[in-house]
Amino acid sequence: MPSLKEIKNRIASVNSTRKITSAMKMVASSKLHHAQVMIENMLPYENMLEHILKTFLASEADAQTVFDKERTVRRVALIVYSSNSSLCGGFNANVIKMMQHAIDEYAYLGKDNIVIYPIGRKVAEKVVKLGLTVAGDFMELADKPNAKECKEIACELGRKFADGEIDRVEMIYHHFKSAGSQILTRKTFLPIDVETELNEDKERDLKTRVVTREVQDYLQNKQKEKEHEVEEAKPLNDNFIVEPDMNSVLGSLIPKLLHLMVYTALLDSNASEHAARMVAMQTATDNADELLRELNLQYNKSRQQAITNELLDIVGGTVNN
Repeated sequence: MPSLKEIKNRIASVNSTRKITSAMKMVASSKLHHAQVMIENMLPYENMLEHILKTFLASEADAQTVFDKERTVRRVALIVYSSNSSLCGGFNANVIKMMQHAIDEYAYLGKDNIVIYPIGRKVAEKVVKLGLTVAGDFMELADKPNAKECKEIACELGRKFADGEIDRVEMIYHHFKSAGSQILTRKTFLPIDVETELNEDKERDLKTRVVTREVQDYLQNKQKEKEHEVEEAKPLNDNFIVEPDMNSVLGSLIPKLLHLMVYTALLDSNASEHAARMVAMQTATDNADELLRELNLQYNKSRQQAITNELLDIVGGTVNN
C-alpha cells in the first residue's frame, strides 16, 4: 500500500492536471463561440448562392459547363482539413483514416497522380510520411481561417480542372452540426454535383456549447422525431431570366461557389476542432474529478489506519506498564 506522502503527491499532481484541462476546456469553448459566429454570419449567403447555382444548372439545359461534366479520372486532388495541435480526441485520427481510405480507392492511379492539399499540420505530416505529392503549405489556415487564401486555392483547382490537369477534386473535413456532433464528411468539390444540394443536411446548432449527457440525449430524441415527420416536396423554381448572357452569369457564380465551398469547409473544420477539444478536455476533467475522489478516500483510509495503529501502540504500552 502506498504511503501517505505518495498519495498526497499523487493528489497534488492530479489537481494540477485538472486545472490545465479545465482551463483548456474554457479556452476551447471561447474559440468555439467565435467559430460559431463566423459560420452563422457566412452561412445564409453560401446556402442561397449554392441553391441558386445548382438549381439553375439542374433546370437550364443550356447551362452545362466544364465544371459539372463527369470525365475519366486520371489525376485526382484531395483537400484535407485537420488541426495543427493535438488534445482534441479522435478529430485528426478520423480525418487521416478517411484520407487513407480515399487514397486506397485511387491507388490504381499511382502516387504521382494523387495530389493532396493539406490544411493543418497533422495531415501535412502524414502526407509527407506516405510520400504523396503536396500542393503547398496551408498550416496557418487551420488556426486562422482566411477567405483570401481559400479563394486562391479554389481558383488554382478550378484552373487546373478546366485545363484538364486534374479530373476530380474531393474535400475531407468535419461538418459542424452542433457542439456535441461533428460529422466526418467526404464531399465532391469538382465536378459540381448538382444532385447533392437538395439532400444535404443544412441543420446546425450554432448557439449551444453545452455537451452534457442530458443535452445530447435530448438532441438525439429531437432528431428521431424529425426523421418520422414527412416533409412536403418543394418544387424547384425553374423560371430563370438570364442577363446579360449565360456565360457571364456562370463565369461569375461558379468561382464564387467554389471559393465559398473551400471557406465553408474550413470554418466547419475549425469549429469542429474546438468542439472536439472542448469535449475531450471536459472528459479529462471529469476523469480527474473521479480519480481525486478515489485518492482522497484512499488517503483518508490510510490516515485513519495510521492513527489507529498509533493508538493501539499507546494503549498496548499502557497495559504493559
